[in-house]
Amino acid sequence: MPGPFFVVPCDQQEENPVYQGERGGEAMEDREILELFRQRDQGAIPALEERYGQRLRALAGRLLGSPEDAEECVSDTYLAAWNAIPPEEPVYLFAYLAAICRNRALSALSREKAQKRRGEVVALTAELEQCIPDARRDREETAREIGEALNRFLRGLGEEPRRFFLRRYWYAESIREVAQACGVSESKVKMSLHRTRKKLREFLQKEGLWQ
Repeated sequence: MPGPFFVVPCDQQEENPVYQGERGGEAMEDREILELFRQRDQGAIPALEERYGQRLRALAGRLLGSPEDAEECVSDTYLAAWNAIPPEEPVYLFAYLAAICRNRALSALSREKAQKRRGEVVALTAELEQCIPDARRDREETAREIGEALNRFLRGLGEEPRRFFLRRYWYAESIREVAQACGVSESKVKMSLHRTRKKLREFLQKEGLWQ
């Protein structure tokens, strides 16, 4: 059965916290790419690949551990985006694509036997078991409730702890990767994540989602 890592919210429609400084230029180019989708111009897919392919493969690769599986996941992501836009109009294109990519990677993982899952995914699940109940597949409604509560919790976090949390548990980055990207020590990331998990557990207890 899927563990807590599988119900970390996948509907984040905010900027990728990895690239906060790119907002202005990214918005212009994203609008151009979205216009290709609206016109049903097949050049939209190569444009996505050029702009976001490397990031998406990195995300899928961290979860799946196989370059071939990651490549297939990214291709599926492009196809899903092509079929959804329009009518959908993503506010932040990379966040939209990353959500699709992550969901597809986790769907593949959920079909694997637990012993075959990557060690990093097992580690992430173990960390989140401290604060998120295990939403079983036969309790989809509970999983949705947890996801909605997580989104509310994340919106109330400060910028830095929220960035650490999303990098670690949404983008599946290692502690070292989070620390290097954010320009802080690994110990600071670990302490922040520990405090955030504690706050999250207390939040879910108040929401009636943690016994």
